[in-house]
Amino acid sequence: MYTLYSFATPNGFKPTILLEELHVAYEIKLINIKNGEQFTEEFLQISPNNKIPALHDSDNDLNLFESVAILDYLAEKHRQFLPLDLKEKFNVLQWCYFQVGHVGPMFGQYGHFHRYAGEEVPYAKKRYADECLRLMGVMDKQLNHNQFISGDTYTIADMAIWPWIYCYQHFYEGKIDANLFPDLINWYQQLAERQAIKDALAAYE
Repeated sequence: MYTLYSFATPNGFKPTILLEELHVAYEIKLINIKNGEQFTEEFLQISPNNKIPALHDSDNDLNLFESVAILDYLAEKHRQFLPLDLKEKFNVLQWCYFQVGHVGPMFGQYGHFHRYAGEEVPYAKKRYADECLRLMGVMDKQLNHNQFISGDTYTIADMAIWPWIYCYQHFYEGKIDANLFPDLINWYQQLAERQAIKDALAAYE
């Protein structure tokens, strides 16, 4: 049995999608980050960096924090959505790390300065908007010749990146130009029809 400590954020959606895709038993314990619940002593025992998501696996008596670590663990444990072959595995993982190192930080800062910042900072708004466009170009180019982000197979790399594209549009009120990034939009829309993704989003409503 899995317990997912999470909230409706891009990182929170990521392991929720995978748990839904795996069809395994899990429960969500909402950690309301707007109310500071991530700073409670109880949660810090599970997630030392006071960030969601975190996962408890009762089968192995294991706590995990960091969303991609959770994706990797679940995929390896259940032998789904991550290849066993070393070369193919790291082809997937490099795109997971691309999300962690680039998409997450840049899209997150875009959202902060465009939606949530208490003051107008034009330089920051332009910097992060431009970097988001650059990253979309990287993904669109990759999807020019691949059905999914790491190749022909749906993997945890797609699950890591898709929520950021979703939140860019729905939370941060950004608009992705389908004329500039047609393959990225096609990929996004294709995955949006997956029942597991619909159920993962609905879990936070």
